[in-house]
Amino acid sequence: MTVRPMAPCTLVLLTYVKPLEEIDRLRPEHVEWIQRAMDEGVMILAGRRTSAAGGVLLFRGAADAVEPVANTDPFVTGGAATFELVEFTASLAADAMADLFG
Repeated sequence: MTVRPMAPCTLVLLTYVKPLEEIDRLRPEHVEWIQRAMDEGVMILAGRRTSAAGGVLLFRGAADAVEPVANTDPFVTGGAATFELVEFTASLAADAMADLFG
């Protein structure tokens, strides 16, 4: 375990508000958006909720910096999803993940 005090992170919880057919139509753009965010180093993880109700995205940085990025998600701009921001401080990480938060 590695101590990483004061590393701000934000969890973005996506909730689908349109039928899955609309989500599927927007998914290729959404995946490209995720890839860009990961390439830029601002997003660390992304995945679908197992309930198919939305998605979960993990970003580096405080909510006020992440919110403008989340607002550009094609699911959001396309009116197919809303999101909730959960800001937290990553203070502990498994050694294999420690550099992601530094």
